[in-house]
Amino acid sequence: MTTTPLRGAGGAGAATVAPSAEHLPRRPRTWARQPWGLWAAGAVLTVVGIALVAPAALATHDPYALDLGASLQPPGGEHLLGTDVAGRDLWSRVVWGARPALAIGVGAAATSLVLAVVLGVLAALGPRLVAGAVDRVIEVLFSFPSLLLALLLVALLGPSAWTQALAVGIGTAPGYARIIRGQVRAVRSAPYVEAAVALGHTRARILRQHVLPNALRPLVAIAALSVGQSIVWASSLSFLGLGVAPPSPEWGALLDAGRAYVTHAWWLTVVPGVVVVALALAATTVGNHLQAALERSEA
Repeated sequence: MTTTPLRGAGGAGAATVAPSAEHLPRRPRTWARQPWGLWAAGAVLTVVGIALVAPAALATHDPYALDLGASLQPPGGEHLLGTDVAGRDLWSRVVWGARPALAIGVGAAATSLVLAVVLGVLAALGPRLVAGAVDRVIEVLFSFPSLLLALLLVALLGPSAWTQALAVGIGTAPGYARIIRGQVRAVRSAPYVEAAVALGHTRARILRQHVLPNALRPLVAIAALSVGQSIVWASSLSFLGLGVAPPSPEWGALLDAGRAYVTHAWWLTVVPGVVVVALALAATTVGNHLQAALERSEA
């Protein structure tokens, strides 16, 4: 413990005790920031990765093979997670559904981040008229509920995998654009940028060497968070009948197909729902740990 003289009302001899580093308040550690949370996320992502690269290694049946004699069988026995109304093995359909679900989720996240970077940089660094116009566009889009915006876009463009990815990407872009805009503006006023201006560096060189590399550092963590969010929203659109059509085993389509039997065949909705939530939580956990690592490196 160290003491520091305090001038003022306490007199010349008064002193305050400065807390040592170990007594400083720490940021609360949620489950997603715990080490075991990262291990759990890694396990989920490993299984999903195998399903993505080699689904035949995990699947036990043909995901499209019909067997009406085995319709709506509960989990257990030959069918680990049960069967659907057409007798198709649910475990195999969930495994093969990883490809379309992740393709849509990653495509939506990529669309969102590209739009966010373009809009955020223009709003922060563009000419005054351009920056003002882009600012208004970002705020207007951000004022809409993102899922509602995605629903409107899919309704206009028609339900398909690529429109689903595009709609979710556009719907989530305004929030990330505001983050990028704030980062760029903060870095632009940093002392090392002002020093580069004083040294006579060109605007393009300052942007390339100083502003963009530092402002876009959080992009890796944002990307992981965006993938998790996009998978949930894409599955929500499919659940509402605005995504990939049956008989595709995409997870949202499985949820949509199973809701008619939820009272007597709960596994048709619970299993794909748990898979979507688990993957979204895994991506969010990875994003939180990446964000924490960036915060430690900047401290």
